[in-house]
Amino acid sequence: MAEPLNFAGWTCPVPLRNHPNIVMGHGGGGKMSAELVEHLFMPAFRNAALEILGDASVVAIGRGERALRLALTTDSFVVRPLFFPGGNIGDLAVNGTVNDLAMSGARPLFLTAGFILEEGMPLDQLGVIAESMAAAARAAGVTLVAGDTKVVDKGHGDGVYINTSGVGLVPDGLQIGPHCARPGDVVIVSGELGLHGIAIMSVREGLEFGAPIESDCAPLNGLVAGMLAVTQDVHVLRDPTRGGLASTLNEIARSSQVGIVYNENKLPVPPAVAAACDMLGLDPVYVANEGKLVAIVPRAVAESILAAMRSHPLGAQATIIGQVTDQHPGVVVARTPIGGTRVVDLQVGEQLPRIC
Repeated sequence: MAEPLNFAGWTCPVPLRNHPNIVMGHGGGGKMSAELVEHLFMPAFRNAALEILGDASVVAIGRGERALRLALTTDSFVVRPLFFPGGNIGDLAVNGTVNDLAMSGARPLFLTAGFILEEGMPLDQLGVIAESMAAAARAAGVTLVAGDTKVVDKGHGDGVYINTSGVGLVPDGLQIGPHCARPGDVVIVSGELGLHGIAIMSVREGLEFGAPIESDCAPLNGLVAGMLAVTQDVHVLRDPTRGGLASTLNEIARSSQVGIVYNENKLPVPPAVAAACDMLGLDPVYVANEGKLVAIVPRAVAESILAAMRSHPLGAQATIIGQVTDQHPGVVVARTPIGGTRVVDLQVGEQLPRIC
């Protein structure tokens, strides 16, 4: 029988120590999610592939010159509502899985999908979701090759939850991961931040922000392929989904044991998102994205990679926002427009639940 969990080593006392039950914050991509992985799941499943904690794990099949390097990922989608400006849970599931594979430098090939359906869900809605998934898969150049369907009692689901897994092929010699950032590297984001999370919130709460805000849900494998065609000297790729840009940079800083500094006035936050965040009391660096990536690359190749990104429709607004430093390892710092600095930490829970 497994030993009971010992909460003494967990760094966040609330609610982990005082409320040793799952709460919504465990799914938010912040401190609670990180501690759940570190203290519960990793001790149970620890192995070399998992320890990197990337968007996908890279494993070798075979030996020598004929060995294949495969990227594997799995994800579950529980977004509420199922339909939102710019997409629905179906294309979100496909694009999210494709993007996780692409962040390892892999060429995505195959997907699987499991559907948890709630009794009473209209079949016409499920049909739209399935067609959206099929269209997204064709656009990303991947094939859905296996699936499963289960039904739960009415009132025990939100229409449909979707679990996906993906397989991709990683080129020989390519080494990309959250542990690969180095002092002197620069930090690039591929475009405007915060669109997905605010689009979800606008529908969920019936809010209008003066300008239409649509999710940025899109497959990033084509953008990544264009970057790697210029150079394979890319250290880190991540898509800033749950927890947004801030959580992603913190995960990279801690995995690589480096400091990261970004300039707030360089962040590409669209005016409508900034206004919505002001209204709702949110910080856009913690708001989820579904069609953006963060790239950390050597300074020597930054301009060539930036040019390649800007030549692709999904990277047209790519910009350098900061740099990696050997100071304050594991800590992310923002430089404010008035010349000050502030530490940007992981949030304990989440700003916007159920956004992916």
